[in-house]
Amino acid sequence: MTESPLPATKKLFIKTYGCQMNVYDSDRMADALAPHGYEPVQAMEDADLVVLNTCHIREKASEKVFSEIGRLREMRDERRLNGGDLMIGVAGCVAQAEGDEIVRRAPAVNLVFGPQSYHRLPELLARAHNGARVVDTDFPAEDKFAHLPAAKREVTRSRGLTAFLTVQEGCDKFCSFCVVPYTRGAETSRPVEQVLREAEQLAEAGVRELTLLGQNVNAYHGLDSRGRTVGLGELCYRLSLIPGIARIRYTTSHPLDMTDELIEMHRDLDALMPYLHLPVQSGSDRILKAMNRRHTAAEYLAVIDRIKAARPDMALSGDFIVGFPGETDEDFEATMEIVKAVGYASAFTFKYSIRPGTPGATMDNQVDDAVKAERLQRLNELITAQMRDFLRSTVGRTLPVLIEKPGRNPGQVGGRSPYLQAVHMDGPERLIGQIVPVTIVSAGNNSLAGKIVTDAERNPDSLIESQATVSHA
Repeated sequence: MTESPLPATKKLFIKTYGCQMNVYDSDRMADALAPHGYEPVQAMEDADLVVLNTCHIREKASEKVFSEIGRLREMRDERRLNGGDLMIGVAGCVAQAEGDEIVRRAPAVNLVFGPQSYHRLPELLARAHNGARVVDTDFPAEDKFAHLPAAKREVTRSRGLTAFLTVQEGCDKFCSFCVVPYTRGAETSRPVEQVLREAEQLAEAGVRELTLLGQNVNAYHGLDSRGRTVGLGELCYRLSLIPGIARIRYTTSHPLDMTDELIEMHRDLDALMPYLHLPVQSGSDRILKAMNRRHTAAEYLAVIDRIKAARPDMALSGDFIVGFPGETDEDFEATMEIVKAVGYASAFTFKYSIRPGTPGATMDNQVDDAVKAERLQRLNELITAQMRDFLRSTVGRTLPVLIEKPGRNPGQVGGRSPYLQAVHMDGPERLIGQIVPVTIVSAGNNSLAGKIVTDAERNPDSLIESQATVSHA
């Protein structure tokens, strides 16, 4: 059957769930559809095509997706009564893991496709417009990034001063609680030149700060133009040479992949921010083994020591799961102890929930939900106290702040510190896009107030245009 071309001047709405990589994927889906006449809109009700870009990490993720599909079906049925229509797509990790179930339970869905297929979205949509129910959850042999069009300049500009950039996908670690190896596949790294080209496009559009993404981003091992394998440390250095790129971050990392080269780059490269997300999940060696984390609590702490020796002002973020099968009170107390030992600036905490198809789903000694809830509350209280202590510890320091937007009140601007903290201060909007030295004068529960060191109105030439070095104190 001959495929019909996609209709012109259609409206696209993508609802994004979950991680930063899904945010990046949603942007690239929009890029892939832009040459085919699809324009993003801000409201689902205005769209001709709605794509749910799903995440499988959260508890009851698939049920939330089915609930949203039900709402979209009602919207579509109402439109059809008035001579209109609505295309419905489901993308992302739930689509990858449960594509057949989505097709069975939700006949309103026109197309289902996994994270490795969004470069084929125009082709899949053309098939759906011809009346087919399309399911594409294979892991293709081709490199999806090589087949995506460059982002439209006006679209890229709308993404602001900060941007996500996927450099690595998939995971080979097979933690027993995690579906990522089954939904994103094996670890793969984008070629160096491909990453640099995309970063250059972002910089030309005004991006000042890049966050490099990967399920296991510090396992990056891309090939350069000479066929040489490049690690994440060298990639960060090469990205820092791009004019306009002043700050670099990366997430999410695994302790086993914190190489000497990467740690040394944290010491030597000012553009690499002193804020690192390094999950441990548990402080109990017994539970870490059951999780297949392949490191002990002591080995994790040793990695932290190496990082802080290279960069003493490094702030740490982490992930924790409470109530993993078999977790005892003693195991949980070991988690509390490792949190106290590290002193986190922030953390993501979760109650363990079963993910079908993972080893953890069939383990004995599942922990009662009430016990999980009590442990999570205690852990969150400790993490919240540490986060507020860290915020207060910046009071009196002068930090380089990237001014990102107008403030809440007239005459104010807002930005981010090297530690991802929101900072509010008096200043003119013409500072947006610049990095300026700001003395932190007070700390709230979730943000900081500061004073710009340089008098911007009387001496604008003295503003710091390049990344200021944070004192390694």
